[in-house]
Amino acid sequence: MNRARKVTGLAARGVVLAAAFAAAAAPPYAWAQAPAEQPAAVAAPAAPAAPQGLSESVAAVVNDQIISTYDLAQRMRLLIATSGIQPTQQNIAQFQREALISLVDERLQLQELRRQERDQKMSIVATDDELNEEIADMAKNNNMTADQFVASLQGQGIGVGTLKEQIRAQVSWQRWIRGRYGSRLRVGEDQVKAAQQRMEAAASKPQYQISEVFLDANRVGGMETAMTGAAQLINQMQQGAPFPAVARQFSASATAANGGDAGWISSGEMAPEVDAALEQMRPGQLSQPIQVRDGVYIIYLREKRSGATASVVNLKQAALALPQNATADQVAAATATLNTLRGQVTGCGDLEAKAAGVTGVVAGDLGEAEIKDLSPAFRQAAETLQPGQLSEPIRTAAGLHVLAVCSKRAAGAEQVTAEQIESRLFGQQLSMIARRYMRDLRNSATIETK
Repeated sequence: MNRARKVTGLAARGVVLAAAFAAAAAPPYAWAQAPAEQPAAVAAPAAPAAPQGLSESVAAVVNDQIISTYDLAQRMRLLIATSGIQPTQQNIAQFQREALISLVDERLQLQELRRQERDQKMSIVATDDELNEEIADMAKNNNMTADQFVASLQGQGIGVGTLKEQIRAQVSWQRWIRGRYGSRLRVGEDQVKAAQQRMEAAASKPQYQISEVFLDANRVGGMETAMTGAAQLINQMQQGAPFPAVARQFSASATAANGGDAGWISSGEMAPEVDAALEQMRPGQLSQPIQVRDGVYIIYLREKRSGATASVVNLKQAALALPQNATADQVAAATATLNTLRGQVTGCGDLEAKAAGVTGVVAGDLGEAEIKDLSPAFRQAAETLQPGQLSEPIRTAAGLHVLAVCSKRAAGAEQVTAEQIESRLFGQQLSMIARRYMRDLRNSATIETK
């Protein structure tokens, strides 16, 4: 046997598998150039009879635990069924490589979880009842009963045990990572504010709603292999393979668990090579393979919008009515009243409550408006103040006003709440911990392939 190259950079997989037998048609992808001629399809890998004792062939050994050729063939069949890709002579090696990488990782995960169960004397690995519940949910998502779903798998030569072992590793590992590290993670207010500022700054740049597949060159055996594999995947998606299913099974990006959905991004957030490709693409178009330093991207551009140049501000005000011909003493008295109020108010949250206790002062919510549409008297304050700040008293024909800036954003930018940003940052940190954990397991493991 030859010792295998350590496999690094695998994406953290989600619990939900792609619907293996969904009837919905794949989206119509356009491509900058006509795809290559579709390679001839081949039969899925043979499903040998269950191995008997020592007659079983060995595909790999992970810390003295065998992965058999039967295990490998079964996982390849499951991968083909869930990716929606037609196997060909050109891509069958890619299926085999992905299947083996997944099996190795799952063996490492379950070995670690069993060790933790022994050391901590607690149950971590998912039970058969939990696996049956997961399969029932998958069947429901495919408009089937659990029995019909299992029968469909078996009709394609896939044993239900193969699916159960994949789910067992995914569910158990995700639960362990969240249980062990989730309570320790803290996303600070400064992190949320910094993320909000980055989003506001990026809103002025062109924005793209994309889905992605990333093939890690180190993981798949080199850049040439990654480029070839990307071209094959593009060809299959042009023939109808669903992008989300392909991303779930082949992408090394953290977005794999979401079917490759990266949401809205701005120019400059990804590698320069990807930015250059996006500038030339139209919505509904699938990119050619995009080579970057560590691998190859496939991008599906779902939507595109120009960068926003206008700013939108959300305002509240406290005002004292004052005639246009008011005397200097009247203006001075009103100014003193509003300045006293300003000293008591901390921001938008308590402006109206504090103003209610001051005779003659009326407070209210002015809502959102583009700064350029505000009256000249209010525009300068809205441009210079930051969220949470209050203006000096502003004189208008109607009276004297104090403005409070509640929020400010670029027009057209996504309105993302602080809670949503916090949840996103939490997920990113947890995903990073999981990847590092897996990297350490691989580095300390003995992995051999035949």
